[in-house]
Amino acid sequence: MSRKIALIGFGEAGRTFADAGQWRETARIFDMKTDMGGETAAAMRAAYAAHGVTGCDKLAQALDGAEIILSLVTADQTTPAAFAASGTFPKGALFCDMNSVSPGRKRANADAIEAAGGRYVDVAVMAPVQPAALTVPLLLAGPHADDAAVMLAEIGFAKIGSRYPNVGDASATKMVRSVMIKGIEALTAEMMLAADRAGVTQAVLASLGGDWATKADYNLDRMLAHGLRRAAEMEEVAATLTELGLEPLMTSGTIQRQRALGGLLQGAPMPDNLEAKLAIIEERHPELVSGSSA
Repeated sequence: MSRKIALIGFGEAGRTFADAGQWRETARIFDMKTDMGGETAAAMRAAYAAHGVTGCDKLAQALDGAEIILSLVTADQTTPAAFAASGTFPKGALFCDMNSVSPGRKRANADAIEAAGGRYVDVAVMAPVQPAALTVPLLLAGPHADDAAVMLAEIGFAKIGSRYPNVGDASATKMVRSVMIKGIEALTAEMMLAADRAGVTQAVLASLGGDWATKADYNLDRMLAHGLRRAAEMEEVAATLTELGLEPLMTSGTIQRQRALGGLLQGAPMPDNLEAKLAIIEERHPELVSGSSA
């Protein structure tokens, strides 16, 4: 694999992809944390070294000569990253916007990249990047989707699904799907907390049939581990619904539940069973049950 890759952002997704693809020095990385100085910048530079990639102190250095650029930042940084990249963009390079944001935001990003001579691609990452890594399912959208599919396959991505003609189509698919996926997680938390408070946890699980104890444990695990990031994504889902003329009533509740649970552990180890997860939620955030925070 000889393609010149640039990554904007080097969090979980960037590190997972770089390791799985063995991109190493082929990948040039810029992460805004290196601008923060102190321990934050030092930790990011240590991550570059640990994963064998070329870290850059400036975005322009990472983009110089790149053929494909993967934007892998937090939802709130998606547009700043695209606009910053547009100021020093390698002509003709593919810009794969792999962030979870609304179709409207992706179209605005596309305008900036295309105006700078780049080829913008709306990419939706349709599952957690771990443990899937380069087998995570991708949807692509926009006039350059076919070209991006070829190059993404060349650098190791193995499950490139449907391609859609319009920027925003892939994002809309993921955003609307998240109404259900992240919403079920939030409903699971609300159900289990109420059942625990009522003393009928096992009766509720039994009444649902199937393996709901495992599902409930998994859903709480995901919220406790990733709730803050999921809440940020659901803000984009709410924006998507608003763009479509729908009031995000259920999604607004999902945002609150995801954010509340996502802030509980704060680096503490994940409880290893359903009962322990419920106990720590009651201990650290009892108002989640009483309703004062939601």
